[in-house]
Formats: sequence, structure tokens, C-alpha cells
Amino acid sequence: MEKSIENIWKEGFLKSDALVAPKINNLYSQKSIHIIDKFKRMFRINLIAIVVFSFAFLVVSYFIGIPITGIIFFVMLWVLVYFNKKLLNDLEQIDLGDSSYQYLKAFNQWKNKQISINKKFSRFLYPMIFISMLLGFWFKDAEGMPLGERLVDKILIGFPDIYLVNGIPLIGVVIVLLILVLLAYFGGRIYKWDLNIVYGRIFRKLDELMTDIESLRR
Repeated sequence: MEKSIENIWKEGFLKSDALVAPKINNLYSQKSIHIIDKFKRMFRINLIAIVVFSFAFLVVSYFIGIPITGIIFFVMLWVLVYFNKKLLNDLEQIDLGDSSYQYLKAFNQWKNKQISINKKFSRFLYPMIFISMLLGFWFKDAEGMPLGERLVDKILIGFPDIYLVNGIPLIGVVIVLLILVLLAYFGGRIYKWDLNIVYGRIFRKLDELMTDIESLRR
């Protein structure tokens, strides 16, 4: 039986789709690999930058008389690097497979885990950074006397009746505690803001790519 013109057209389109589909899949696969590889490079560079900064700040803090700040900074940044290096190793283990869609889904799962861990850590990191700065300048030598004590003495000259807690003005203690609470509360948001500045463009590209692939799969 001879094929109708309609059937011939249908077969033609099917054959065309069969040829085009692998090319499209390959294109999306290459694009997703390229974008995620770029993210990996940036992530790795940022970790290296944090390590370099931690050493540099440790040295600088010693010379400007706030070694306590430098030591706490150094420890906190190395903890940050430790956790994120482990996360990067997990990312390297993601199998490229045959499907760019599955690869992107696996990356999104990793990204959500990475963000969750760092948000929790940031609620602790930012208050600790503030405390390190406070302690560093409080115990900084100021003509043979800690800078904090010298500051309290000057406050007492102007306000002799101010209430002290272990030699520290109560109002100062309240302000410090308030700042710590705010940093702990907004630490996760500060991290997300920082994350979007550094990686926001890449994440948007990956989201667009994911949307395109999902629309093709329907």
C-alpha cells in the first residue's frame, strides 16, 4: 500500500527529530558541564583566597597589636575552608552520566546542601568575627594599658555614676549582646547576600538551563 502524503510528512518530521534531539541533548550537556566547571573553579579560587587572607590577616593583626583578633579570625576561616573543601570534594564526585538534566538536578541538590550548611555556620561565624574584633581592640596596648580599660576610664570621668558589670559599663554590655543577637539572626541572610554577589550570575544561568531542559522534557 502506498504511503499517503500525510504519513510521509510525519515520518520525515520524526526522522528529523531523531537527528536533532541528540544534538540538543549534547548541547545542553556541554553547556551545563561548562557552567558547573566554571562554578567549581570560582569556588576553589575563593577557598584559596580565604586561606591566603587568613594567613595575611594573622600576620597583620600581630603587627598592629590585635593578635587575638587574628588568631580567632584564622581559626574561624580555616573551619569555614574545611567544611567547604569537603563539600567541594562531594561535588567532584557527582557523576556526569548521560543526562544533563540529572547532572543539573544532582548539582542543585549539592547546592542546597552547601547553602544550608554555610547558612548555619554563618550564624556562628559573624558573631565570632565581631567578638574577635572587640577583644582584639579591647586588649590592644595603649601606652602600657589595654585600650578597653583606658576607654572605660574616660567614660567614668564623664559619667562617674554609670553602672558597671565586671568593670564594663552595663550599656556597653547590652549593646554588644544586641549586636551579637542581630548578627546571629541575620547571619544566614548576610551569607545569602554574599553568595548572590559572587555566584548569583552562575546560579541564574543554571536555573535558566534547568527550565529549558524541563520544558523540552514535557
